[in-house]
Amino acid sequence: MALAWLAGSIALVLLLRFVPVPYSGFMAERQLAAWTAGEDNFRLRQRWVPLAQVSRELPIALVAAEDQKFPRHHGFDVEAIREAIEDAEDGERLRGASTISQQTAKNLFLWNGRSFVRKGLEAYFTVLIELCWPKRRILEVYMNVAEFGDGVYGAAAASQVYFRKTPGALTAREAALLAAVLPNPRRLRVDKPSAYVQRRAVWIERQTRQLGGPGYLGIY
Repeated sequence: MALAWLAGSIALVLLLRFVPVPYSGFMAERQLAAWTAGEDNFRLRQRWVPLAQVSRELPIALVAAEDQKFPRHHGFDVEAIREAIEDAEDGERLRGASTISQQTAKNLFLWNGRSFVRKGLEAYFTVLIELCWPKRRILEVYMNVAEFGDGVYGAAAASQVYFRKTPGALTAREAALLAAVLPNPRRLRVDKPSAYVQRRAVWIERQTRQLGGPGYLGIY
């Protein structure tokens, strides 16, 4: 049984290196929650789009906002994890230190939660995708499954819903606004950005310039 699951998970990750991702664990969880709560008007919006059809401003904005060491690490930011643990030991609130690779693994294959089982599975799938996918593919999948608002998943849906345009036409400012809501996309709004979201978007734009723009990613 365990060997079958292991082989199946490896085969799935290998398959998803090449084919569009039609659905994710987080999408399924949100859809189920809507059905359970009787949210008859809820509509999940997502459409796969290749990285080549997305403005170069969006991937670098996501990396600047979420994981600036993304091109260099192998799935885990050890330094950020150590700093988060040290801060928690000093009495500060435990903060996240997840990389884009970890978030991709979690969003795609798993569910919300903080159990040791889920974290263990997240680490397992993170290692798998880092071994089996190039960085370009990890970013491509991430930007297609990330949640940018309640029921709005991926760059194509977010670009249409919030800016009435294709993802290839996103400006640096619009990409920064999308990246700015990722810490909590059901509370923070792209279409009605709070002062916090606007400040964060400005910071993200500044970070993208300091990193050197899209060329920093090494995927083009």
